[in-house]
Amino acid sequence: MKKIIITTILCVGYLHAGSINIAVAANVSYAIDDLKKEFKKLYPDTDVKVILGSSGKLTAQIKNGAPYDLFMSANMKYPEALYDDKIAITKPLVYVQGGLAYFSTKAQDFSKGINLLKSESIEKIAVANPKTAPYGKAATEAMQSAGVYDSVKYKFVYAESISQTVSYVMTAVDIGLIAKSSLFSSKMSKYKQGIHWVDVDSKLYTPINQGIVILKNGEKNKEVLEFYNFILGEKAKKIFNNFGYLVPL
Repeated sequence: MKKIIITTILCVGYLHAGSINIAVAANVSYAIDDLKKEFKKLYPDTDVKVILGSSGKLTAQIKNGAPYDLFMSANMKYPEALYDDKIAITKPLVYVQGGLAYFSTKAQDFSKGINLLKSESIEKIAVANPKTAPYGKAATEAMQSAGVYDSVKYKFVYAESISQTVSYVMTAVDIGLIAKSSLFSSKMSKYKQGIHWVDVDSKLYTPINQGIVILKNGEKNKEVLEFYNFILGEKAKKIFNNFGYLVPL
């Protein structure tokens, strides 16, 4: 019986060897497959498991003991809080800077700028929940800075994450303020800049610096460190650039 128990333990250990769990902000969902493929070329024996969600909800899960090894947030606020609480073991670093875009499946007159949102033809506007999604907070800030927030807030349809915001634009609303990165996925190639989407003026919102940290669960795990270094390295920067992000030098 002892031999059977030992064998079982060894098998379980082998099955989980080289597997890492990373919590990833929803806006990175469009780039994560390319990132995983490139990482796999360098480390073919490491299995990267991705959990997607809004940064706020992922942070709550981490604080409640979710077994994530690394966190790629949509801003610096949440990883900094985890670092202050000693749940993250590395100081948060910026891995990319994200941008906002207006997006509609129908051709729009984007020459109106943010005032387009006030048009009678725009009845519903998708916005990520600003309480849990940093891109939602940036979208709210942009509308407040431009002085249109109070006149359009009754049109808002709130999504849990920035990826859900894109889904709402595709199915149920007239326009959305989304992560620019989502527009560079192959599924979105039919939508053209200047016709279906344009950048939101970056002067209207605080720069979206996205932070990465290794969590306590991933401490002393060489695979986690390898993925962390990869995300901060040149190969990942090229991929992020391809998805419309700005990357730190």
